[in-house]
Amino acid sequence: MGPFKLNYKLSKGINMNKSFLKVITLFVAISSGIGFSSSSVLSDDLKVGLAAEPTSMDPHYQNLTINNSFATQVYNALVLQDVNQKLLPGLAKSWKPIDDLTWEFKLRPGVKFHNGATFTSEDVVATMKRAANVPNSPSSFATFIKGKKLEVVDDLTIRITTNKPNPFIPNDMSRISIIDSAFMNATTEDFNTGVASFGTGPFKLSKWLPGDLIKIERNDAYWGDKVKWANIIIRPIKDGTTRTAALISGDVDFIERVPPSDLPNLEKRAGISVFKSISNRSLYLTLHMTDNPRRPFTTDNSGKPIASPFQDVRMRKAVSLAINRQAISDRVMDGLSSPAGQFSPEGYIGYSPNLKADVYNPSRAKELMAESGYADGFKLTIHGPAGRYTNDTRILEAIAQMLSSIGIQTSVETMPASVFFKRFARGGANKTPEFTVAMSGYANGSGEPSHPLRIFIHTKQKKRGYGPGNRNGYSNAEVDKLIENGRSSMDVSEGEKKFIKATEIAMREYALLPIHHVVATWAARDGISYEQGALDSTFLHFIR
Repeated sequence: MGPFKLNYKLSKGINMNKSFLKVITLFVAISSGIGFSSSSVLSDDLKVGLAAEPTSMDPHYQNLTINNSFATQVYNALVLQDVNQKLLPGLAKSWKPIDDLTWEFKLRPGVKFHNGATFTSEDVVATMKRAANVPNSPSSFATFIKGKKLEVVDDLTIRITTNKPNPFIPNDMSRISIIDSAFMNATTEDFNTGVASFGTGPFKLSKWLPGDLIKIERNDAYWGDKVKWANIIIRPIKDGTTRTAALISGDVDFIERVPPSDLPNLEKRAGISVFKSISNRSLYLTLHMTDNPRRPFTTDNSGKPIASPFQDVRMRKAVSLAINRQAISDRVMDGLSSPAGQFSPEGYIGYSPNLKADVYNPSRAKELMAESGYADGFKLTIHGPAGRYTNDTRILEAIAQMLSSIGIQTSVETMPASVFFKRFARGGANKTPEFTVAMSGYANGSGEPSHPLRIFIHTKQKKRGYGPGNRNGYSNAEVDKLIENGRSSMDVSEGEKKFIKATEIAMREYALLPIHHVVATWAARDGISYEQGALDSTFLHFIR
């Protein structure tokens, strides 16, 4: 049997404000196999090989890029984005500020969920309540919802009010997948098993076999432009070379994250098309910098655990200067990355021309270590996901060698992305960190300049939705104030100046260590194209 099954427990948690017919529709759909068919593959099916799979089918479980990009296939947000993150009408056909504290959203009439239920304002309110409070979420969507009060004006009008002016309400609303209010009390398992996974998106979820495949089928009742593909079969293929081989052999029609070493051959190969785009995806290191309990991942040279050396900004700078970012780009990434000194690459909103990537300087790094009291070095284990980002394991191994060369005896421990991100999420201010040093990635999915600052840099304040991704305990009151003041200015250009200043302070204090920005790559058999843009994620509805 597959993972989808009828879950009778759900009936106790169903919101009965909507018609009982909605619930009947759900049970009839499941019992008759609608949306969960095992029909034969059609000629207009597409087979896709992805580098990773979602950690959950629950669109609100974890604010993670792979989860979010997949959710856009099954669900819609009030506001959509094009490939370059321009905001577009979604389930809201229009929006405008009524005053400095109030935004009004006019909803799209006649939209149906995959189970036949009609979309209304009630679904928006229910979604926001659920998305902010999913139990055991490793990375919550609450940051997009905190500080907002929703008012239902009528079935197709919503007003959102805030205590302070917020020019980025539409951006925030592009991050939350809208669900049927009948399932506001559904569990993550209910979404994973298919009982609750009914969206309004261009595809319906048909099958999920974790670690093996995901199948989605075209939603012929979709309110927007219909997609060509009748079905898309997604296979997670973690190893890049294996993905390339699967494309060449015809096992899949389209792949993402082409290994840099395979790219030249694919570009010359008949019958294959390659797509490249400079993305806003960055890789970075977090260095835990609070006086946390001693962990086994940082020890003295005899193996005795010590407190994190990275409480001292000089040690954080030493690590940065010891990393040869250009060598990683040239030798590990085969030129498909650009050394980074901040979140945004040049040309993107939030970029500061005053911040450049640190130039490799191991001699100065050793001097800083001595100044910090670590002239004799220490032992360190750095952690990261295996297969989530292009060459991620090789990058970690290269960094480990570079740190070892300045006296930090560094070893690497990697694990599947689903395991890594759950463990990584346990760190943060006032918590024992899971890892002392870890590598992760970030792409600005909201398309607004305060997002990385609010998520990763601001002092962790759960109730206010600040710092959910602050894994290392960085805290600076001046930076916090700049972020908050920038977000409360309805003059976006003035707000951006504050964000850039906050970025400059935080990066000079090594709040985290950017490594590089990624050149995103995809490849497909001839006759298939991909509309690439700012994001390095794969959005299946952009495959033509």
